Amino acid sequence: MTGGETTIVAGIEIPSTDPVFLAVVLGVHIPLGIACVAIGAIAMLSEKRRGRHSKFGTNYFWCLLALSASATFLSLMRWDENYHLFILGALSFACAWLGRSALRHRWRNWVRLHIAGMGLSYVLMLVAFYVDNGKQLPLWKELPHFMYWLIPLAVGIPLIVRALLRPPLAPVRHDFHLMR
Repeated sequence: MTGGETTIVAGIEIPSTDPVFLAVVLGVHIPLGIACVAIGAIAMLSEKRRGRHSKFGTNYFWCLLALSASATFLSLMRWDENYHLFILGALSFACAWLGRSALRHRWRNWVRLHIAGMGLSYVLMLVAFYVDNGKQLPLWKELPHFMYWLIPLAVGIPLIVRALLRPPLAPVRHDFHLMR
């Protein structure tokens, strides 16, 4: 399926004319990707306790599993062109699995592992999106290809580190000598 055949949908070039590929991309993969981005953002921005955060976090995990499965299927159909997207999808889901397992089993440092795992899963999902679609997006298409990898990592990793360093995870420093 590397004969250069493409399909244009809403101005976006899809590198195939295969009806199965198009059905999975349009009917499954894109809706799941949008759901993961929205649900993951809601979970991240929600207060960290049972309820909204855990409900949306669980939904994010299962949507990401389905997204990774559809990415695997699509990658297998065009392996030479998409193997790197399979790797990114597998790494993204592996990070989410690590974050969820740390929470569920209360591993040592489970909160840090949960934050790092879930955060990295979200960042890697965005990397995969931009690597695959950046060349067609306004503004992004003007950037060199390596920026599709670098920008989500450069934004996401400092946010994850910030979350790991914020109280209650980080010890609160009391500078008593400043209060005199």
